[in-house]
Amino acid sequence: MNSLLDFSGLPRFQSFQPALVAPAICGLIADAERCVAMLTTSNETPTWTNVITPLEDVTEKLSRAWGMVAHLNAVVNSPTLRGTYNTMLPVVTQLWSALSQNALLFDKYKQIRASAKELSLSDAQKRALDNQIRDFRLGGADLSDENKLRFKSIQESLSTLMSAFNDHVLDATNAFAHIVSDKSQLDGLPADCIEAARAAAQQDKLNGWKFTLHAPSYMPVMQYAAHQPLRATLYQAFVTRASELGADSKWDNSDIIRQILQLRAESAALLGYKNYGEVSLAPKMAQSPDEVIKFLDEMTMQSKPFAEKDWREMVEFANDNLGLTEVNAWDVPFVSEKLREQRYAFSDNDVKQYFPEENVIAGLFRVVESIYGVKIVKSTAETWHDDVSFYDVMDASSELIGQFYFDLYARQNKRGGAWMNDAINRRRVTGRIQHPVAYMTCNFPAPVSRGDQLRPALFTHNHVITLFHEFGHGLHQLLTEVDELAVSGISGVEWDAVELPSQFMENFCWEWDVLRHMTAHVETGAPLPRELFDKMIAAKNFQSGMGFVRQLEFATLDMHAHTDFDFDQDNILDLATRVRAAIAVVPYPDFNRMPHAFAHIFGGGYAAGYYSYKWAEVLSADAYAAFEEEGVLNRETGNRFRREVLARGGSRGAMESFIAFRGRAPEISHLLRHNGMKLAA
Repeated sequence: MNSLLDFSGLPRFQSFQPALVAPAICGLIADAERCVAMLTTSNETPTWTNVITPLEDVTEKLSRAWGMVAHLNAVVNSPTLRGTYNTMLPVVTQLWSALSQNALLFDKYKQIRASAKELSLSDAQKRALDNQIRDFRLGGADLSDENKLRFKSIQESLSTLMSAFNDHVLDATNAFAHIVSDKSQLDGLPADCIEAARAAAQQDKLNGWKFTLHAPSYMPVMQYAAHQPLRATLYQAFVTRASELGADSKWDNSDIIRQILQLRAESAALLGYKNYGEVSLAPKMAQSPDEVIKFLDEMTMQSKPFAEKDWREMVEFANDNLGLTEVNAWDVPFVSEKLREQRYAFSDNDVKQYFPEENVIAGLFRVVESIYGVKIVKSTAETWHDDVSFYDVMDASSELIGQFYFDLYARQNKRGGAWMNDAINRRRVTGRIQHPVAYMTCNFPAPVSRGDQLRPALFTHNHVITLFHEFGHGLHQLLTEVDELAVSGISGVEWDAVELPSQFMENFCWEWDVLRHMTAHVETGAPLPRELFDKMIAAKNFQSGMGFVRQLEFATLDMHAHTDFDFDQDNILDLATRVRAAIAVVPYPDFNRMPHAFAHIFGGGYAAGYYSYKWAEVLSADAYAAFEEEGVLNRETGNRFRREVLARGGSRGAMESFIAFRGRAPEISHLLRHNGMKLAA
C-alpha cells in the first residue's frame, strides 16, 4: 500500500519515497472530484451530514497527505523530492481553486447556513460555515466564468512562484561556505562554535574552519567574532542571498517578488477589492489596511525614541571602547554583545552553558504540566530523521490528548527558521475523537563531539524563548476541544491572533521559578545562579527599542507593498529604503537585499499580515499580565486560559475568546511595559 494513503494513524515516514507522491495525490484529487460531482448533482436537501461531512472526509485525506509531502520538502529537501513537490504543487492548487469557485457547492453551503436553526447546528459549525462562505467569495466563487479562469491561473502561478522563492533562499543559503585558515580570525568565538566549524570543514575534507549562513554558524560569528572582516564577509553574503548581488543569478528573487506582488494585486482587483491588503485582512481581526498602518505608525511613534536612544548608546560605546569610528550593520550584533557584557557583566555565551537541551525541554514540559494539568511523555513513532523525537500529551486521567514531533537542530537541506505545522487535526469521526498531531521545527545547534564525548546541545536564552514560542503554537493545536475540523486547533483562527498563544509562552522564560528548574551547567551541573538571572532580568529590555522598530519596519514594508505599491514607478528596494528612512535607526548598507529573503510574505502565509506579530503581542502581553497578577504557575489561571483561548480554537472570534479570559478588551500598556517603555503622553 502507498504509505501516503494510510490514514489509520501517524504518518509513515520510513516507507516514504518521492515516487509515491504523484500516484497518491492524483488519486486523492480524483476522489475529491468524484465526491464534489456527487454532492453538486444530488437533489437532497443539503445538510451538514450529507454535504460537509463527506467533503471533509475526502479533502482531509488530501490535506494530510500533501501536508506530509510539504513538511518533508521543508525539513529533508532533496533534488528528487523538490522536483516532485514543485510538479505536484500546481495540481493540488488547481483542486483547491476549483473547490473554492464551485458555485453549486457554494450555494449548498449558503443553504445549510440559512437552515442552521432548524438543523440544530452548533456554534462551532455555524462559525465554520461563515468562514467557508467568506472563503468561497475570496476564492472567486462569485466571479464570471472568464474571471474565474484568470483567478485560478493566478493562484496556480502564485503557488509556483512562492515555492521558487523559498527554493532560491534555501539554495543560496546552502551554497555559501567561508573557510578560515588563520586561527587568529576566530578570536572571540565560543569554543563550541569553533569546534562545530572545524567539524564542518573536516566533513568536507578541508583544513581550517568552515562557516555557513545557517543560523548556528552565522549568528555566533556576528555576535562574537572580533575579526571585523569575517563579520563583514558573512553579513554581506547573508543579506544578498537570492538577489542580483548574490553568488549565482539563477537564485535571484527580484523578478519573482515583482510577479508575486503584481499577481496578488490583480487577484484583489478581480475580487472587487482596492488592493491585496484588503483581501488579506478580510479573515483577520483588523478591519482595513488604514487601521493597520495607523496601528504601526502609533507603535513607531511610541517606540522609536527608545530605539534612537539605544543606537546613540551603542555608537558612543563603540567609539569609546572598541575603537570603531563608524558602526556598520555587520558590527551591530558584536557591539551590542560587548556593551551588554560591560553593562551587565555577562554574555549570552555565559548563559548558554546553563541550558543543555535535556534540561530546557524538561523545564518547558514542567511549565505546561503545571498550568494546564497535562502530562507530556516521550513516545515512539516513525520519523524523517534520526534527530527527531516524538511525544504524547496526556490528560489528568492518562487519556491521550495529542502528539507532537520535535525537530530541533539545523542541518543542510532544511529550511531555516522555526515553525509549527499540523500533521493531523482533531475531529470527531464516526463517534470517536481523532486526536491532533503537530510538527514543531527549529534550527538550533546540534550536539558537538569533543574528543570521544558528545557534548549536549546548548541553547542560548533566545533559543529557549524560540522553543517556548513554537510550543505555544503547538499547544493551540494540541489542547483544542473543538470537534469540527474547520475550526479545530489553529484552523479558523484569525491570522493576527494566531501568535497570541506562542508569544504568551515566551514570558515564562523570564521567570525565576521557571528557569531555576530548567538549568544545569554543562560542566558542573550547577543550576543557574540567582545573581546571573538577576543580570539577565536587568538586561531583559536591553536594546528592546531597536528590536521593536525592526519588527515594525518589516510589518510596514509588507503592508505598503500590498496596498499602495506602484509597479510602474517603484521597486521593492526603493520602498524598503523609504520605510527604513522613516522607521529604522540602524544604517543599512546599499547592498542590503532583505526583501529577497523575506520568506514570511513572499514564500509563506504572512502577506499583508506581518503586522500580526505586533498586533498579537498586545493580546499576549495583556493575557500574561493575568498570570503576573494571579500567580505565574497558577493552575486556575492556566485552566481558564486553556478553556477560553486554547480549547476554543477557531470556533469563535479571537477577541471574544480574549475577553472571555481577561474580562475586558486588551490594553497596549502591558506590551510597552514588558519592553521597558512607558506610554507616551
